[in-house]
Amino acid sequence: MVIPVHDVNPVRRTPWVTYALIAANVLVFLFMPGLAGSVAGDGSLAQQCHLHAFLDQYAAVPQELIHHRMPRLVPTGETAVGPQGPGCVVGPPGYDKSPELSVLTALFLHGGWLHLLGNMLFLLIFGNNVEDRMGHVRFALFYAVCGFAATYGFALLNAGSAEPLIGASGAIAGVLGAYLVLYPKARVWVLVPFLVFLPLRLPAWLVLGFWFGLQAVYSSGQGVSDAGTVAYAAHVAGFLAGMLLAWPLRPGTPPPPEPRGLLFGRRARPRHTW
Repeated sequence: MVIPVHDVNPVRRTPWVTYALIAANVLVFLFMPGLAGSVAGDGSLAQQCHLHAFLDQYAAVPQELIHHRMPRLVPTGETAVGPQGPGCVVGPPGYDKSPELSVLTALFLHGGWLHLLGNMLFLLIFGNNVEDRMGHVRFALFYAVCGFAATYGFALLNAGSAEPLIGASGAIAGVLGAYLVLYPKARVWVLVPFLVFLPLRLPAWLVLGFWFGLQAVYSSGQGVSDAGTVAYAAHVAGFLAGMLLAWPLRPGTPPPPEPRGLLFGRRARPRHTW
């Protein structure tokens, strides 16, 4: 897996929506209940129960999205001691939940620091150029549409799942798909783990194409042990949605600047014009 750190593709305007999305994701994560348990993995039972109740209310649940109805019993956030020992209490939902709106709120929820920072890194590197091409308002709408496409795409393939679906990955996958369509030849600095982290500057079509290929393979359950905990199918659906939505903008997109200096670890030869 390669880790992108920077792209050689300057923007013409400040990507305010991208910055706002990053800030909102960080703030929501910091104020999520049970944060200590979700980060350190050793939170108290009360913290874990509170977090489960919070996610059940604000996360997207495939069963609810497909069947458009709430379950009869949900976590309440309380704890109790039963025959099997202490555990989380379940009961009738004490709130009204819109499954459609939960898709939007779930885009701002993350399960840990690595989940959050990884998503925000991809959004920062690739979102600014897509926003620059689309404009602020259209980019905000595009981001939301890709998030809905990713979430419902995953729900259709997992209609019986009651596991909460959280994270901005699906919407950000749409941003990556749009970047691939609009700037396939842009150069991206990446870190490749090979004994040490080796810095290389690669074309965007190679970096993003490789990323999408991995998501497609992982979504089938091949080559990864945690395929049941990561919504790879949502990444695939979001990426394809982003490509389709960005395709009409491709003809009028100016090409990225020609890179100079090191290329694939070697200095590029100067070009002469005649």
